[in-house]
Amino acid sequence: MAVDPLVTTDWLAGRLGDPTIRPLDATWWFPHENRDAAREFESEHIPGAAFFDIDGIADTTSELPHMLPAPDAFAKAVGALGVGDDTTVVVYEVAPPRSAARAWWSFRAMGHPNVVVLDGGLAKWRAEGRPLESGPARVPPARFQARRDPGLVRTLDEVFSALGAADIQIADARPAPRFRGEAPEPRPGLRAGHMPGARNLPPSELYWPDGTMLPAQTLESRIAGAGIDPDKALIASCGSGITACMIALALARTGHDRTAVYDGSWAEWGAATETPVATGA
Repeated sequence: MAVDPLVTTDWLAGRLGDPTIRPLDATWWFPHENRDAAREFESEHIPGAAFFDIDGIADTTSELPHMLPAPDAFAKAVGALGVGDDTTVVVYEVAPPRSAARAWWSFRAMGHPNVVVLDGGLAKWRAEGRPLESGPARVPPARFQARRDPGLVRTLDEVFSALGAADIQIADARPAPRFRGEAPEPRPGLRAGHMPGARNLPPSELYWPDGTMLPAQTLESRIAGAGIDPDKALIASCGSGITACMIALALARTGHDRTAVYDGSWAEWGAATETPVATGA
């Protein structure tokens, strides 16, 4: 089985100050939540952390939200956060669990496997009375070389080609009403429904109420209950490529760490006119 992609607060607390470890706050809020993750980072964060801006470390030329940037742009951005080729990256978020998995997947998609997620995030860290600091990040720059891993990223054409394939599955992390086409999409101009043949596995099936991820054995049961065979190739999708990464993280916790993510997700698929859409369960 692959190494667990999550670490505990105890694990990180025992390594604060280690120059080979860099905590990164990858908190991201939906636009309607009217919150500023970067400003909140400066109010309080784990000592030694820097802020990973999911909307900023992205392909800003794309009309789609927070798409992966080019490798050289990613390398420049994370190098400025104090992440080097030999750095162990520990990504976390405020709450609820949502975007840390996206940062985890982004590093892996850029060829950096030495990345883990802090289980329970800042909420658990704070609740345990662990140290915090405020102000802007104070980290020395590092040299990072990015090498895109094409096996972890899927495009619209690749997902379209996978429809109906016996050896490829698609898992959608959106809430069930949106997956079934019963609730409208939050982004205007998108059709309601899902990709034909996709399975629904929302993050509520993967986490405890306190924001920590379920143990591997329970995750295996939830994944199987969604009709997903973890031994087959899997493409994860969602609204815009954020929560899809939570499916990839859950699969990695069960030992299947090669789940691909459809980066454009429903923001791209639902806006296109030539892509098929199904509704219902």
